[in-house]
Parts: sequence; structure tokens; C-alpha cells
Amino acid sequence: MIAALPRRACGRLLVALLMLPLASCARELDVAQPGGDELRLTGPWEVTSLEPSRTGYMFSRMQVVETLMGATDSGLPAPALATAWSVSDDQRTWRFVLRPGARFHDGAPVDAAQVVTMLRRALALPGVLRFAPIAAIAADGPGAVTIQLTRPFAPLTALLAHSSTQILAASSFDAAGTVTAIVGSGPYRITSIEQPQALSVEAFDGWTGPAPEIRRARYMAIGRAEARALVADSARADIVFALDPPSLERLSTRPHLEVVAVRIPRTTLLNLNVRHPGLDAPEARQAISLALDRAGMARALLRDASLAATQLFPPTLAEWHDPALPPLTTDVPRARALLDGLGWVPGAGGIRVRDGQRFTLTLQTFPDRPELPVIAAAVQEQLRQVGIAVEVLIGNSSEVPLAHREGTLQAGLSARNFALIPDPVGTLIEDYGDAAGDWGPLHWRSEALQAALQALQADADPAARAGRRAQVAAILQAELPVIPIVWYRQAVAVNRRVSHVTLDPLEQSYRLSEMTWTR
Repeated sequence: MIAALPRRACGRLLVALLMLPLASCARELDVAQPGGDELRLTGPWEVTSLEPSRTGYMFSRMQVVETLMGATDSGLPAPALATAWSVSDDQRTWRFVLRPGARFHDGAPVDAAQVVTMLRRALALPGVLRFAPIAAIAADGPGAVTIQLTRPFAPLTALLAHSSTQILAASSFDAAGTVTAIVGSGPYRITSIEQPQALSVEAFDGWTGPAPEIRRARYMAIGRAEARALVADSARADIVFALDPPSLERLSTRPHLEVVAVRIPRTTLLNLNVRHPGLDAPEARQAISLALDRAGMARALLRDASLAATQLFPPTLAEWHDPALPPLTTDVPRARALLDGLGWVPGAGGIRVRDGQRFTLTLQTFPDRPELPVIAAAVQEQLRQVGIAVEVLIGNSSEVPLAHREGTLQAGLSARNFALIPDPVGTLIEDYGDAAGDWGPLHWRSEALQAALQALQADADPAARAGRRAQVAAILQAELPVIPIVWYRQAVAVNRRVSHVTLDPLEQSYRLSEMTWTR
């Protein structure tokens, strides 16, 4: 059975590629009107909050706000608000020099005092900075910031590039410390926010870098992939994200559109609750993995068989992808034999039974990334072939982490970008560390993995780090607390009136300031 959770705004979604009438999304289409010299972007992500720790990524992507550090496409540290940085010999004191002349959109200077205030705030709230062993954050004069650590922590610069650590002006807050406006220091300033659907920006004349050619831009959230495809086809949007592969194939034939794509370090995976009686044994998780036809799903659903995930880390993460690791494969007879060995025997309707209990599993996912529901339907059928009954629930993207926090999640299907924190160690600490995050496995822990992650945080030696990365990949491949399914290719439909569109593999920025109008 495939069902939609009651909070889903567009109602029940039929996953087997059946489209509801586009009239049901008329309101979404009405907001996407032609914009003249305004660049129009469309994606599924809503602006649900002004709080950086929740939806700060949208303000980073629109280049409204900046973080202390940036990152190159390969994840190496890069300048942002900090133009130079250094670390003491004992690796415990970091110093960051701020960009001279940087100003917030209200005209206030970006000084060390405000940066310290924002970093201390980020440290006190849910977000990635809490994973760093920070003892103190202080100003070093008006133009530099120091961060004191209790122990060496190599991924600090990567955490400081995450959107939850963005630097806002003091005028962004009311007297109680609540964010009431987004006043950043990026090349664009906000002109309007219509939560949760729309966000408009214009170029900030006080920006110290090159003046953007694109002076105005508007982002619109449209929840349904077929509606997003329609606004691309009808030229009501210039750049459209998160399109399903059939729509991309169709749109690539349109003379007014170009499809721009890049492989990103994102993996679609099942994150599991290992206290579920059918998932507690590694052999059971191996059986589920062996039942999955990854190549078939990648070829039929994503139109690219090379996206079949043979391990958790994709080749785009060259330092983490281990070509020597025995690959995940499909072997249905062996999957059945493993389940037999665990006492799960075929029962009525072919569904396995043990101690009078049927092997049933609830799989939660969401349609923000349009391939997820169809992958969920394929997983449902493939697991049925080995005797596991799966009910698919499709809801809002927030419902998977909510079920994780409540402990009710049995299995979630999601897509995890291991470079949202540019050093993947940060994401792995978040998902598998002592305070496991909402997108990792539930109730799973490996002491060997913890030791490897601790060593990766402290050790700067390249050879030692390479060995630890291989150890992490091997543990996750053997234990399968999450089950990789497919890797990811980010593709967008771009109207040919826009040039110089490139995609950020770390998904930090839409790179509006680098785009131009086609001449």
C-alpha cells in the first residue's frame, strides 16, 4: 500500500507515475509570471522560517548571507567573510581575518563583535557548530575572530561554511533575540519574503566584489515536479530545480531550454531503525540490500545505470569512495536464504512470518525530490519478492526527521548530500556520532566507527586520514545501518536567455552573481 500522510498539501500522491490533474496546482502556476529583467528560479524547497538553523540554506543559496568560511567545489576551504585564516601549532587556536570594507545590507560594518555574536548564537542553537569542541569565541580587534578549541578539530573550517553559521546584522533581531528580518552581507539583499512560497532579491550596491549583471531575482517554491516542469516549458521560470528524469528528457528537446547537470556527492538511501525486529540483525539488512535491483532502478527511473550505488560514498567523493570495497550487488536467492536463516519463513501471501509476526515495514519518504516516491514504489515491489511487506507513506520532508526524533521511524527513504558540510566528516559526525542526527540510522552505534571519526577530527596527517576514511566506508558497508540505493545527478532546466549557469556540487549557492543575460 502507498499512502500519503494527512499533512501533505497536495493530497494523496500516486507514486506509479500517475499524474494528478495540473488544475490542482493552478495556484502554484499562477505565481510564476513572466519577469522581464528579473531572473526567476523555481524549486520544491519552501522558506518556512527566518531562523538560520532551519532554512538558512535558502538565504545562502540566494547569496543574501555569508558565512565566515566558504568552500571550493572539491570541498577545500575558501575565503568568504574571512579572507585569511591560521591555526596554532597545537591545533587548538584558530584566527580568522575579516574582509576589509564588508558591510551588511543596512549599512553597518561587518565587524568582529557581530561575527562573534552570531557564532556564539549558532553554537547555542541546534546546528553543526555544536559538533566542534569550542571553548571560546572572541574578537581579536575589530577585524579578526579567534576560536579556541579544547582539542584539535580538523573539520572546523568546513563547519564554518555551513548555512546554520551564517552571519546576520544586529538589525535582523528583535529585542527578544528572534530573527525578524534577514540582513546579510552578500551580493544580494532581500526585497520581499512571502513565506513559505516566495523570496525576492536585488543586487546590493554596497557589495565589495564585482557587481552582478543579474540585478533582480525571485525564487518560487512549487511542490509538484510536473508543475515545475510546466513552468520551465512555458518559460515562466528561467531556472527550474528538482525535475524528474522523464521531464528532463522532454525539456531537453525544447529549443528555448538547456539542461545543465552535475554529479553531486549525494546518495539516495534507506535509513533504518535497527530496533525493528526485522532490522536488528546485520544479516537482515544485508538481505534487504541484496533484494534491491539498483542498476534496474538507476536505468529505468533515473535514465542512467551508472548511478547505481555500489557503496555509500559516490565517486564524486574521491577521497571517500573506495574502489577496492566489495560492491553492493543484487542476489535475490541469497537474500531469501539469509531471511530463512533468521527464522523468517514464508507465510500467507508470500509474506514472511516469525513467532507469529509478519515481516512488515513502513517506509516514509517525500516528493520534494521527485525520484524518491518512484524509487520507494520500486523498493516496495522488490522487497515483496523476498517476502517483506512494505507500506509506503509519502508526506512532507519534515516528517522523516520528526519520526526519527520521536523514535517511530521504521525506514526512511531520503537523499543525503555528504558535502553540505564541505568536509564529509562533519555530516558523518551528525549522522553517526554520539548525538546522532535526524537523517542517520536510528538506534545504531559502532564503537569502531566512533573511534575512526574521532581520529579523523583530530589527525591532520593525510596518510592516517586516508586509512580512517577507508575504515569508515568498510564498517558502513558491512553493517548497513543505512542502505545505499542510487547516487545522484543534479540537473536543472535553464532558459537560454540566461548564460553562465553552473551548479554548485555542495549545494551552497545558486551562483546568481556569476550569471549573465544572453546577448
